[in-house]
Amino acid sequence: MDLYYKNKKKINFSKMHGLGNDFMVINCIKENFILSSFTIKKLSNRYTGIGFDQLLLVEKSKSSLVDFNYRIFNANGNEVEQCGNGARCFGLFLLLNGLTNKNKISVSTKKRHLIIEFLPKNMIKVNMNEPDFKFHNLFLSKNILYKNFSIKLFNENLICSLVSIGNPHCIIKVQCIKHAPVNIIGKRIGKNSIFPKGINVSFMEIINKKNIKLRVYERDVGETQACGSAACAAVAIGIAQKLLSNVVEVELLGGKLIIMWKGFGTPLYMIGPAKHVYDGYIYI
Repeated sequence: MDLYYKNKKKINFSKMHGLGNDFMVINCIKENFILSSFTIKKLSNRYTGIGFDQLLLVEKSKSSLVDFNYRIFNANGNEVEQCGNGARCFGLFLLLNGLTNKNKISVSTKKRHLIIEFLPKNMIKVNMNEPDFKFHNLFLSKNILYKNFSIKLFNENLICSLVSIGNPHCIIKVQCIKHAPVNIIGKRIGKNSIFPKGINVSFMEIINKKNIKLRVYERDVGETQACGSAACAAVAIGIAQKLLSNVVEVELLGGKLIIMWKGFGTPLYMIGPAKHVYDGYIYI
């Protein structure tokens, strides 16, 4: 047994989740671990590995204006730009490990800066910045803003809306999410050539102006119990199209989030819980 571990590196981690969207979190502040896509895929396997939707890395900030750097990798090993549920778990990880004593911290992601604020009753608030409706900045050659967009799928035109919350989202409004073909359509849209880097696909059922239900097919992952950035994206679309109020409760499979947005020119906020499951270590 000792010979087996002799040439392997021991990595401590925490298992966490936000509404069932689960994460492996590693502290890379003192030692920066370089994990290959192959290794991340093995670790994410729920039968032979630790099992998670995303891997989160806590790194030193490269700027005096930012407290920490926040990196996110999907289960297939691809690094992505944003994860809302992950941001809350990231913040809780910092608190539990004594890495901060602030009530409000700033973190940098691949493309954005986020503000994470610790609220009473173990709730965490994240400033997700202003939604980006200029989708040509991402994949398309034209600015479609927040209007409906048509995608050819199964010889039919599927109507959806596009927005970025630091990562790309496609929102489809449905009458009832219970029977929505989330995995079939989500996978097919994600592989559409119009989105060469893939896209998160959400199905939104509007209950009333203050309440929606949402199911999400996450890029490179599949349907998850919850997706914070997708909740933000769906509400942003609903508010931009004057279908929702400025404060909305989003019901996902794993629980509920509160999303607040006053509209164009202002940041969007997400409020929800984060949970620590266990700490462990693994040799790689």
